[in-house]
Amino acid sequence: MSRIAYVNGQYVPHPEAAVHVEDRGYQFADGVYEVIAVARGALIDEEGHMIRLERSLDELRIARPMGRPALAHIMREVVRRNRVVDGLIYIQMTRGVAPRDHAFPANAETSVVMTAKRTKPANPALLRDGAKVITIPDIRWERCDIKTVSLLPNCLGKQQAREAGALEAWQVDARDGTVTEGTSTNAWIVTKEGEVVTRKADHAILNGITRIAVLEIIARQQGLKFVERPFTVEEAKNAREAFLTSTTAFVTPIVRIDDALVGDGKPGPVAKSLREAYLVHMTEQAAEQGAAA
Repeated sequence: MSRIAYVNGQYVPHPEAAVHVEDRGYQFADGVYEVIAVARGALIDEEGHMIRLERSLDELRIARPMGRPALAHIMREVVRRNRVVDGLIYIQMTRGVAPRDHAFPANAETSVVMTAKRTKPANPALLRDGAKVITIPDIRWERCDIKTVSLLPNCLGKQQAREAGALEAWQVDARDGTVTEGTSTNAWIVTKEGEVVTRKADHAILNGITRIAVLEIIARQQGLKFVERPFTVEEAKNAREAFLTSTTAFVTPIVRIDDALVGDGKPGPVAKSLREAYLVHMTEQAAEQGAAA
């Protein structure tokens, strides 16, 4: 099946999809993006993603190209045309095309690109055995709360993790030795006292939409203690459990940080239960959207 992309008002074959050489996203990384999971044809946590997309645009002073209803229609059309049942949709918006100059163009017209694709189910071995992460210095800028397309430090970190045989790299603030987040995920631990810990959503991290959903799940579950605060690499290595969250990884248990085993070296019960609860959350949203269709 040939894939279809949306580029500035047109649905085009994926191999022919292109933007102008002077698009500011290409020349300056002057743009933002969102990745939304698709489950059973439904867009998961769509509202949260739209709120974050609009915030990112506003923070960079990029004009919103259209209202939410129009954007929602295009997203669903891209999913439909690509026949995606389980997968993801990628949305990118840049300040548009203009002669190369660092300052904003006077009459910028926001560029909009969307693609959708199917994804494979998670590797059963990864969920059964857990994942490894490595730790690296956080070399990013100080506005990581904006979901910008400027991801070179994240790419370098992800490649470093891959070469080390790890799923992810946790970035570490050199000033205090605390973990900020992964290159494309949020970082969590469960302390020996049973407290679920993740960093507060400030300028140092991206407030993950899956992170928000997991916080809501934790709030509903009895017996789980939760706190938003920084934690050090050493604390993470000595934790009872660790896991990561993201739109594409959902909730994935971590059993090794660098060369240290976490807990007993096996996925822990909190990570397992939160993953199961998040999958239920996705199923419920898919059912609701299906009933509304």
